[in-house]
Amino acid sequence: MSTDQAPPVSQLKSVGGIRRIANALKYSRQGLSHAFRYEAAFRQELLLIAPAAFGVWFLPLTVVEKVLLFSLSLLVLVVELLNSAVEAVVDRVSTEHHALSGRAKDLGSAAVFLALAAMAVAW
Repeated sequence: MSTDQAPPVSQLKSVGGIRRIANALKYSRQGLSHAFRYEAAFRQELLLIAPAAFGVWFLPLTVVEKVLLFSLSLLVLVVELLNSAVEAVVDRVSTEHHALSGRAKDLGSAAVFLALAAMAVAW
């Protein structure tokens, strides 16, 4: 392949436009719905974080401090979603025990732990 040719594009990728945005919003809503329905850790973190994320706006803090605490709360949920995605893919590939599968799941769990630790330190 010469350097002036674009790499092949997956047939599964969308092209763009308003339709892509509408689909992205639909898939995001489905993802949040799946997380709430099937992921106990996501529900538990949401129960912990939602009151804190709402209540932070009533604390006597600067706007920067409020934004930091709110953002770290959202970060925990984002990392949990990514961890759940890794776990789903690993389980899709195989439910047999494999050292690399275990490592992938442990790394995702460690990422969630660090996000929670960052939030706890900030609070």
